[in-house]
Amino acid sequence: MQLLYFGLFSVAYALTLMGNTAIVCAVRWDQRLHTPMYILLGNFSLLEICYVTTTVPNMLANFLSTSKSISFVSCFAQFYFFFSLGRDEGFYLCIMAFDRYLAVCRPLHYPRIMTKQLYTGLVIFGWSCGFVLFLTPVVLISQLPFCGPNIIDHFMCDPVPLMTLSCSEDTTTQLIYCTFNAIFMFGTFLFILCSYALVILAVLKMSSAASKRKAFSTCASHLTVVTLFFGSVTVMYSSPGSGRPVEVQKIVALFYSVITPLCNPLIYSLRNKEMKNALRKVFGTEIPVHKT
Repeated sequence: MQLLYFGLFSVAYALTLMGNTAIVCAVRWDQRLHTPMYILLGNFSLLEICYVTTTVPNMLANFLSTSKSISFVSCFAQFYFFFSLGRDEGFYLCIMAFDRYLAVCRPLHYPRIMTKQLYTGLVIFGWSCGFVLFLTPVVLISQLPFCGPNIIDHFMCDPVPLMTLSCSEDTTTQLIYCTFNAIFMFGTFLFILCSYALVILAVLKMSSAASKRKAFSTCASHLTVVTLFFGSVTVMYSSPGSGRPVEVQKIVALFYSVITPLCNPLIYSLRNKEMKNALRKVFGTEIPVHKT
């Protein structure tokens, strides 16, 4: 079974890297995609590559290893980078929702508002904010006393099984951790929900059927990714002390750490004509037509 899991997750990891790298390359090399929406999407795909790489290679190595051990420092480094990048994904989904709101609801003001300076600042904010905000919970959990046996019943250094290994139940640390999670999840999700509610209202008022279809197609892709991301994360981390079975925790964690990054490139590319054309052009599958 270990070899079977290794094969399955190796394929999933390779496909995730290929799909997200293809989007990054398409945005980088196709001049038609040098717009705020696609620049944000390219950064989101690059973020997905970093996100999945913090856990999956170590998980694959453990499938082939007999010891399956990780040092204290490596464990908390993985914990910090994985969840900081996860928070960055949430912020990027907010930024992308804000961009769609401006493009659909304020189309005449969009070029003046979404300047290069603004979207560059948003890109930097999206990459850095999670690393700054998640530093406090990581430091607090790392200071808990761990007396042994120090066996993590999980495929990664997840905060829930880490806190259960502590010798003493630190309610203050759990409260701070839950507060950080609640503010992040409900704050970002509410922002995205309000943004897309305004977008949908604006789309319904459009007179052109073609414009409606294009706007709904773009928003549908974004909302699908939002649902996949926030659905699994909310189930897992809204209340870490809820006593869910360990196997359920692993399956949910597997969903948002492996399955979601694998699906995102398909969701964004298959429903987007410009992205499909750019991918064909970049990877040489576009067939030139010569008019006579």
